[in-house]
Amino acid sequence: MAALTGTRVLSRALVVTPNLGTWRGLMTTAAVRATPRSAVDDVKVEGAFPVTMLPGDGVGPELMHAVKEVFKAASVPVEFQEHHLSEVQNMASEEKLEQVLSSMKENKVAIIGKIHTPMDTEYKGDLASYDMRLTYETRHNNLDLVIIREQTEGEYSSLEHESARGVIECLKIVTRAKSQRIAKFAFDYATKKGRGKVTAVHKANIMKLGDGLFLQCCEEVAELYPKIKFETMIIDNCCMQLVQNPYQFDVLVMPNLYGNIIDNLAAGLVGGAGVVPGESYSAEYAVFETGARHPFAQAVGRNIANPTAMLLSSSNMLRHLNLEYHSNMIAEAVKKVIKMGKVRTRDMGGYSTTSDFIKSVISHLHPPHGG
Repeated sequence: MAALTGTRVLSRALVVTPNLGTWRGLMTTAAVRATPRSAVDDVKVEGAFPVTMLPGDGVGPELMHAVKEVFKAASVPVEFQEHHLSEVQNMASEEKLEQVLSSMKENKVAIIGKIHTPMDTEYKGDLASYDMRLTYETRHNNLDLVIIREQTEGEYSSLEHESARGVIECLKIVTRAKSQRIAKFAFDYATKKGRGKVTAVHKANIMKLGDGLFLQCCEEVAELYPKIKFETMIIDNCCMQLVQNPYQFDVLVMPNLYGNIIDNLAAGLVGGAGVVPGESYSAEYAVFETGARHPFAQAVGRNIANPTAMLLSSSNMLRHLNLEYHSNMIAEAVKKVIKMGKVRTRDMGGYSTTSDFIKSVISHLHPPHGG
């Protein structure tokens, strides 16, 4: 679950990507090194919840520092087990990767930055990550929509081969089981959160079998939720409608590639990659990250990255851990800083540094609603 925030009036949209499956497909080629534990870096509280932390590439480590500083100031009972994965570094270790996977399997909860895959990385049959370079200004205020994306199949199954010289075939995998699962997740989410409509996004007019199966599964699941309005929309029209009138949407559910495109488009509607938190779920694990996966490598070391998305993601993580008090405290502090408008990073139309933003959030950490 994620929140999109505008630069003037806080706006919200969730980027939810259930059904992680296993993390091996996402990170097999990544270089991994464990960060030595220290009293400065880790939040150590008696009875603390262990959480796996992967800072990622680009400004990821700086954003994770922001999370640790705010958690420390708020006395959040979480202990981070920090590891580093990077495909930018020219090394890889299956053994070290297993350490990260073991940490995630044990803790069940992780917070991660963007793991950047260089364009010249040799293809090894793994699920590829991707570089996103987005710079947007806020176009809409008070926007509240939810994007739910299947994340284990579709075009990202990495089943590619050269059938003839100069001819590449890429297989798109769509299964009934995962289409039904993501559809049910969307309707269950809408029911739980009191939302009234689910829109299935597809291209079944062209991909009649693949997207046709996805659409059929959504229609079948929709019949089980008569109180939730159900609509369908072709992906290209959905992109146009999101730009023209995003307020018509409530919950959107879609296959993998469309979700990748739409969650970044939606982020652009309300301020860009720096303000959009996201979450990924499987049956066992929950991973919290920024909604638009953008390493922002050009900002590394310049103290200008916007920590809003990562802080809101960390707040959502605390809510997942049933730490409602600390979750609300941090979320409300971030919202107050944005609403006041005195401290804004460059992407939000200001000149404040990352450090300025962190200090301002910490100064606004108060018991939520006087509690």
